[in-house]
Order: sequence, then C-alpha cells, then structure tokens
Amino acid sequence: MSNETIYIASAVLVGLGATLVMDLWALFVRRVFSIASLNYCFVGRWLLYMTTGILKHASIAASPRKSAECTVGWITHYLIGAAFALILVISTSGRWLEQPTLLPALLVGIGTVIIPFLIMQPSFGLGVAGAKTLNPIQTRLKSLMAHTSFGVGLYLCALPLSQLLHAA
Repeated sequence: MSNETIYIASAVLVGLGATLVMDLWALFVRRVFSIASLNYCFVGRWLLYMTTGILKHASIAASPRKSAECTVGWITHYLIGAAFALILVISTSGRWLEQPTLLPALLVGIGTVIIPFLIMQPSFGLGVAGAKTLNPIQTRLKSLMAHTSFGVGLYLCALPLSQLLHAA
C-alpha cells in the first residue's frame, strides 16, 4: 500500500473520530447544560431540498420534512468531518499526521466555523452567523465551541494513528 493511500485512509479515520468527539461534546453540553446542538436532520433536509433547486429557506425547521433527511444529514456530517481532516493532512503533505500538534488541528477546527456562519445558517433562515436567532451570541458561541471540539478531536485522534505510522 502506498504512503498516499495510508495517509488518506488515516486522515479519513481521524476526521471520523474528530466528528465523533464533536458529537460527544454536544451530548455532554446537552446533558449537563441543557443546550441543544444542531439538528443534523435539518442538514439532510437542506441538502435534499437542494436537489429540487431550493437552496435557501425562510426557516429550515418550518420547511416540510423529506424522506431520509436524518440519515442524509448524519452521513453528511461525518463525511464533512473526514473531508476537513483530509484538507489538514493534504495541506501538510502528511507531516502533521506523522507528528500531530494541537495548533494546526485547532486552527482547522475553528476555521471550519466559517461554513455554518456564512453558508448553513443563512441558508437555514438563521442569518449570517445566526444573526436572526433569538440569541445570536449564544448561537455563535455554540458553533465556535462545537468546531473547537472538532479541532481537539483531530489532534486526539491523530495521536494513536501517528504511533501506528511510525511503527509501520
């Protein structure tokens, strides 16, 4: 197996693991502080509506449900996590995967918050960076915390894989 294939497979695993860390963080925040996270069924609904040419909603929650939206949303959530990890690994030519450090992982994690702020939230009818929500500051902080946890997850999931890469 080539190094490129190993790096790609490793990056996908790191991304899936980091997404799981993000979801565990959301579960913790919901259970301890009663703060809900993004409903990934809405992500699926949004994507499924795109196939009909509808890209923006006045309110994604008020838009009629689509068949399999939750499945599509959750699968997409994990695929996006894998894609972001791939971007980190490819941008460092695999070096970060061999010797992971926290700062690049955090920068990628925090940097990915641009996607919900500028694309998803406006498309869901929530405004840029949640400006149309009841509490925009809380919405922004929740997104920032979620994406920071993804960055931490990238680092934590890369650590054991880096050991395996060194052993191979």
